[in-house]
Amino acid sequence: MPKFPALLLSALLLSTPAHALKISVWDSELQTKLGDGESSGNQLRVRLVGDYNGPVVVLFAPSDEERARNTFPGLKSRYSGVLRGGQLDLQAENGPQGIARFLTAFKLTVTLQVPGNSVTLPGLRSAPANAPANKK
Repeated sequence: MPKFPALLLSALLLSTPAHALKISVWDSELQTKLGDGESSGNQLRVRLVGDYNGPVVVLFAPSDEERARNTFPGLKSRYSGVLRGGQLDLQAENGPQGIARFLTAFKLTVTLQVPGNSVTLPGLRSAPANAPANKK
């Protein structure tokens, strides 16, 4: 193998994070994905739909490496919550908390990305819970 491709491959592998905490946000029946995200270092970027108001289920999935290192002790894989206008609150043991405040206990900083009323994120679907049916 020539040196340049081998060096390029090595550089790409070294620059890719070895592990990441993943988050998925679903409606309460687990039918519609309303958000997702992944950590890089101590930063968790979360993309959420902006036009949903209602109960949600929040799923966390640490990598195998993070599980082995016990990187997020006490973090459950599933939480109930509420998504309102792009703001995500989780039902924690000591009551409802915003996602950013909740994850500071795990040394993570959260960045929320919420589009306007029209959702254009791949894999995320718009599902307004409180929108009246349009009948003509």
